[in-house]
Amino acid sequence: MALRGNLRDFTVIQLLNLINLAKKTGTLVVDGPNEQAHVSFRDGRLSYARIGNEDNRLASILHRASRLTVNQYRALIERAGHVSDKELGLMLINAGYIQQDEILTSLQAYYTDVVRRLFTWVEGFFRFEPNLLPPDDRITVRIELENIIIEGARQLREWEQLQDEIPSLDMALKFTDRPLKNINLSVEEWRVVSYINPKNTIRQIAAANKMSDLEIRRIVYGLLQAGLVEIVRPEGIKPPTPVRTFPSEDREEQKSLVNRLIGRIRSL
Repeated sequence: MALRGNLRDFTVIQLLNLINLAKKTGTLVVDGPNEQAHVSFRDGRLSYARIGNEDNRLASILHRASRLTVNQYRALIERAGHVSDKELGLMLINAGYIQQDEILTSLQAYYTDVVRRLFTWVEGFFRFEPNLLPPDDRITVRIELENIIIEGARQLREWEQLQDEIPSLDMALKFTDRPLKNINLSVEEWRVVSYINPKNTIRQIAAANKMSDLEIRRIVYGLLQAGLVEIVRPEGIKPPTPVRTFPSEDREEQKSLVNRLIGRIRSL
């Protein structure tokens, strides 16, 4: 199955659907604008995923899933940093720290989340490598793709709508005159609100809160719909000066310039 091309021609959802229907084994390598992702499959099921330079070792995944405390995570990194994920998993199970199903559930959630993040990648290239398998020391899973594809289709529609509403993350936000009293905001929304300032772009706010483009657009869209903020041009950035097509607005002079330019080209 030779799969190679541009994300402008095939979405990640379409690629997953092809892999699912063909029951393929191998790895889909996706090169995005800023990072590369590897998503592995066995018989058309998701088995492993990693993105960019993100730490996807078992200890890190379990810590993010709140299966390990901060102290347990640090101790494992210091004392067992050289141990493979498969060995570490057995050690944790035998020591009674965690159950096998908790490890598998955490890995399934992480791998699925990596794939979800790829749904909004619309720029880049992909290739399917049938002979490229996950590293031997990593724990693989088997996740059916149907539900992931359905969720991805919904997310893609939402992404397209949010892009229409908020076309650029390089704009800023400012509060409207509506007071914030008695407003019920989530923890993530309050984090965004704390950075709202005409000097901060939406992209900068997202980076400060470690949010994806989709996550920040969701929150900003909600704040816009509630009438709490409005989109403005960042302070200190002047609007671009309109480019004049011709040095003169006079039609006759424009015509004369075009004729001279044509004559010059013919003489070359």
